[in-house]
Amino acid sequence: MVFLGLMLLSGCADGVAPTQTQALPTPSQAPVSFNDDVRPILETKCLACHSCFDAPCQLKMEYSDGLIRGAHPQGVYNGTRLKNQTPTRLGIDASSEQQWRELGFYSVLARGDQTRSLFENMIRLGKSHQFAPNSKLPDDIELGLSRSNQCVSNENFSDYADDHPYEGMPLAVAGLTDDEYATLTGWLAQGGAISPVTLETSAPEQRHIERWETWLNGNANRQQLVSRWLYEHLYLAHLYFDDAGADTRFFQLVRSNTPPGQPIDIIATRRPNDAPNGALYYRLRPVAGSIVHKRHITLAFGPDQFARTRELFETGDWQVEELPDYSRASRANPFATFAAIPARARYQFMLDNAEYFTRTFIRGPVCRGQIATDVIRDHFWTVFHDPDDDLFITDPDYRDAVTPLLALPGQDDDLMDLGENWFTYRDKRNRYTELRNQAYRETYPDGASLAHIWDGDGSNTNALLTIFRHHDNASVQRGLIGQVPLTSWWMDYPLFERTYYELVVNFDVFGTVAHQAQTRLYFDLIRNGGEQNYLRLIPPGERNRVLRRWYQGAGDLKLDFSYAEMENTAPSQVPFATGAYNEELGARLLLNFRELNAERDDPINRCGGAECGRKDQAPWIQQADQQLSRLAATRAEFLPAIRYLPNVTFLRVWNDDGERTVYTLIRDRAHENVAFLFNEDLRYQPEDDRLTIYPGVIGSYPNFMFDVPADQLKLFTDRLKGLKLDQQDKFDRLVSLWGVRRTHPRFWDTMHDITQWQREHQPLQAGIFDINRYKNL
Repeated sequence: MVFLGLMLLSGCADGVAPTQTQALPTPSQAPVSFNDDVRPILETKCLACHSCFDAPCQLKMEYSDGLIRGAHPQGVYNGTRLKNQTPTRLGIDASSEQQWRELGFYSVLARGDQTRSLFENMIRLGKSHQFAPNSKLPDDIELGLSRSNQCVSNENFSDYADDHPYEGMPLAVAGLTDDEYATLTGWLAQGGAISPVTLETSAPEQRHIERWETWLNGNANRQQLVSRWLYEHLYLAHLYFDDAGADTRFFQLVRSNTPPGQPIDIIATRRPNDAPNGALYYRLRPVAGSIVHKRHITLAFGPDQFARTRELFETGDWQVEELPDYSRASRANPFATFAAIPARARYQFMLDNAEYFTRTFIRGPVCRGQIATDVIRDHFWTVFHDPDDDLFITDPDYRDAVTPLLALPGQDDDLMDLGENWFTYRDKRNRYTELRNQAYRETYPDGASLAHIWDGDGSNTNALLTIFRHHDNASVQRGLIGQVPLTSWWMDYPLFERTYYELVVNFDVFGTVAHQAQTRLYFDLIRNGGEQNYLRLIPPGERNRVLRRWYQGAGDLKLDFSYAEMENTAPSQVPFATGAYNEELGARLLLNFRELNAERDDPINRCGGAECGRKDQAPWIQQADQQLSRLAATRAEFLPAIRYLPNVTFLRVWNDDGERTVYTLIRDRAHENVAFLFNEDLRYQPEDDRLTIYPGVIGSYPNFMFDVPADQLKLFTDRLKGLKLDQQDKFDRLVSLWGVRRTHPRFWDTMHDITQWQREHQPLQAGIFDINRYKNL
């Protein structure tokens, strides 16, 4: 019967124009409350697109202020602008509706001279057309990052409706129910009043806040410098004092003109390391509004973190004679700016929280769009230097010698200076690499060792990370996930800190094309540095051979003309039994750090026998693992179905008892090199694509969902395994049976249930997913 139901829901594979709805629901006559009635609808049907910097037309709906602010004709992300754009960060750059109007925003709620508001017109247009259940959308509806948002005003809405009759709101997806539409239009008819949520703090929360604010705002130069460093490293964090599961409250660290005890008055600067120009206090405030997954980067900030932070930064009798300024030079070189703070304290704080810091530059504002992610592989592991074996930490003479060479580009906004700046900073970086190689050869004559990799001090699982690139965004997860990847990074403190400052602190999302290009080009050098450092563990004489395997095709040009020369003479202390050096080194990482590895077994992707299920799960989930393992770690040459799948696919599997579990199918695309920002298609090697199957949620931007009963999972995997390259029609039928297209009647229920599943199993990481990149399969 279930299978029959799926057949009845199967829509057409070809795009089908929606049918006209004859009558719209009548607006609700009952009193409608914004917080009780309207906001839940916005959260379930609107926030999946309208949040963060990439909200269409800057119409953000995480909380009420965004709806009051309205829309703007310019987007935030723009890879071609020649002049800096005025920042328009909600909750920072303006505090009243009038101030937002002066910045170019227009109301979506005001009717003006029109019969209805823009908001009502958009949802009315969306409700007026219903798509066939689970059908493909018409091909002329543009979706994803390539969509050119119209950002029309209410005065121009009729022209928009004539040109885009099927593109009302919610856009190209199963729309509002009759009750939801009636509630929203009833609220608008009653005046559209908005009651902002008052953010209260409990007595225990207030004690945490007072403890941190008292310490962070100490008067001594030493404390002021530490607090500045901490703020620049934590301003993106969603901080929590106590782990209360799905009920955990999150806070932000901000700079304020007002001291503790007074209302916060935000200091609005383009970057977090710009001069405050006045009184400066570090304050904590609750995170406002709904939690969206893509910007939800969490960090524990309770008593244990407070004690650990003080232990790290208050150890030793180090002094600060004079506080550094906020000049251009100070922003460009954090190693010089914060030189007075012991390097070990800085590095250890980042190591303790390595997943958080890696997420800030892998999931943060910089990592948006194909060009932004073109210079990283689709799947790689990251490990870190042990502080005791990092010469920047242990050798002050070496540290003083290389610090001037660690300055970062991106402070210049003029496109005409791009080339000169690139060569200047490339040469500095390459000179630094030469000095580094020489120093390590002299200090470690026996070469690099697995013992030089940070072991998490025996228990900290932040030590081992896996990074996935999903074409135009990326994710980070603790543990070494999947098969041994083609490349890995071994990061020391200079690599880790430079990556953070280049891609997070110094990155201006409102900056020019010159600034953005310098940022991404320099990160190409950083990535190469992490790879070359990792290759020090491979025998001398073999490193260049492995490196050139990573830089095939035009990548040779970068090796010869852009990157520092590979250190290929110093010995390695790692014994090898085969000539498959990269694969054997990865296997040794899995063996040596097994107890520390958060994904130590990974039986789905690294099944070594007949039983490929997680033994700590229920039998029906073990059987699901077993079935899915048949798809994992197989090259697309032998599993053509991979070619049909998008980058991130959520799979919900459920049984007859109402239990369900969730997997993420991650398509790891293969490339001959990732050394360039453009022309990815010319470097793409589709026959070498693989699937990594993760038992849980990875990714903020699902591209598709499948919803499969457990007793049909074998049939589902059989159908995938049986697909050939020229069988699009068979894949379309598979999608019609088990896929959840944007038009599926249960689209929102399925999406929100996966969010709920994550709240139950990964509550601190859970948030609303973004569907802007959901594919029209």
